[in-house]
Amino acid sequence: MTYGTGAPEVRVTGRRIVATLIDGLIFSLINSALVAAFGVEGAESGFDLTRFDNTGTLWLSVIVLLYYTLFEGLTGRTIGKWITGIRVVDAHTGGRPGLLSGFVRTLLRLIDGFLGYLVGFLIVVNSDRRRRLGDMAAKTLVVRAQ
Repeated sequence: MTYGTGAPEVRVTGRRIVATLIDGLIFSLINSALVAAFGVEGAESGFDLTRFDNTGTLWLSVIVLLYYTLFEGLTGRTIGKWITGIRVVDAHTGGRPGLLSGFVRTLLRLIDGFLGYLVGFLIVVNSDRRRRLGDMAAKTLVVRAQ
């Protein structure tokens, strides 16, 4: 997908918040399934450096990394973004971002996600094209889907 005429609609902050909540709900369900299926307490209790049984946390982390990298890199959308009508695009071409951009965006969620995504939110509302650090590093935009 590429842009039509004019600049892309990047004022989608509310939709981004809802999409993040939806994706978080999906991860919560996946976490519950991991706990139920494998009894991996690590996924339930969070990451604890004092324990060696962090199998659940590791699996959930891999799932989250793959979810965002593959969905956003290849399609420009996660399930949350699809439901809210937004997508990630390459800032220069308006096309799909690609796997590397999806991976970079995902890694920088570690910083953007501090304090329940407050850091990312503050950066988004104060940047000219409504981009969080992950978008800036990956050279992407989140726009209203056409």
